[in-house]
Amino acid sequence: MRRTALLAASAALVAGVLAWPAGAAPSAPAAFAHPGVTVSKGQLDFTRSKVNAGAQPWKGAFDRMMASKYADLNRTPRPRAVVECGSYSNPNLGCTDEREDAIAAYTHALAWYITRDERHARKAIELMDAWSAVIRDHTNSNAPLQTGWAGSSWPRAAEIIKYTYTGTWANSGRFATMLRTVYLPEIINGSNSNGNWELSMMEAAVGISVFLEDKASYDKAMATFRTRTAAYVYLESDGALPKTVPSQNLNTREKIVKYWQGQSTFVNGLSQETCRDFTHTGYGLSAISHVAETSRIQGQDLYGTDVGERLRHGLGFHAKYQLGAGAENWLCGGSLKLGLGPVTEVGHNALANRLGHAMTNTGTLTQQGRPAGSNNLFVAWETLTHGDNPA
Repeated sequence: MRRTALLAASAALVAGVLAWPAGAAPSAPAAFAHPGVTVSKGQLDFTRSKVNAGAQPWKGAFDRMMASKYADLNRTPRPRAVVECGSYSNPNLGCTDEREDAIAAYTHALAWYITRDERHARKAIELMDAWSAVIRDHTNSNAPLQTGWAGSSWPRAAEIIKYTYTGTWANSGRFATMLRTVYLPEIINGSNSNGNWELSMMEAAVGISVFLEDKASYDKAMATFRTRTAAYVYLESDGALPKTVPSQNLNTREKIVKYWQGQSTFVNGLSQETCRDFTHTGYGLSAISHVAETSRIQGQDLYGTDVGERLRHGLGFHAKYQLGAGAENWLCGGSLKLGLGPVTEVGHNALANRLGHAMTNTGTLTQQGRPAGSNNLFVAWETLTHGDNPA
């Protein structure tokens, strides 16, 4: 009997190892922490105490959030059965409505936690219920990215409401079914487009997996995330050329340079989309920080791995130019399109404050941007939730 059990355990272990690519390992925790998507209960408690004490920058960040359209208690949800999003949201049939209703749900969830005003919890639930009752699909060319953006905000809101609201959320099961059947299938297999697509898609997949307590999807999304992060931000330790995503078949220097927007000189922190523009690069860096933060909350700290190193150098490299340094001729032909966005708080707090890395440019840019608002896509209120937050 004992030998049979031992053989069964060995077989299960071998099967588990064989299911993972070389160098990868299961990432899901034995038990998921809740609320645990991007922001933890400890972080929420710290934020709440600071806001209620009138301390800065948190009180100012809270005031900015509450003055935004996303905190409006009169907001009317605008769900659609089919959200159709073409390239650059043309056509835009429900795309903006979906993203902004998801951000609003998260905003009201944060407002509930900080104020304990139940009207905000009920508004978050109203928004989540409206969409879970109606939406069935995302279509057109931007469907995977749209699903990733909206799917990043929904589980943040849902985690706070499900695990901290003292009232009832009768349709939480229907909301979970929406995430499982409408969102997760669209994003879990990734994308061979520009890196910010797949990073945002994996952010959503990781967050959804936490809410669903789906360990297999969490592990799959995290493995894809690790591969894509390594292919998105260059480190000199990578060698002469950046790492690649194997399925993209970028197997020559010429192909890699073309994919990197024509950039042929590689330095620490350069991103695959730096020479496209800083805005899309900011999307990618933000998604990296969000997944790293969720992973830390779930018990696996990626900030001490190459993920953290890539994020640290990526933020520092782009912050330097966002602050006004001129581009050298070797970099994007000497011409940069700035506009990094409100994306530095999470990474700066983790890497500079928690781990003690010197991040002068990132710190300066973070201070200049406070209190950080929303990019109206999937980033919102990160001075409030992560600014100098030790939890």
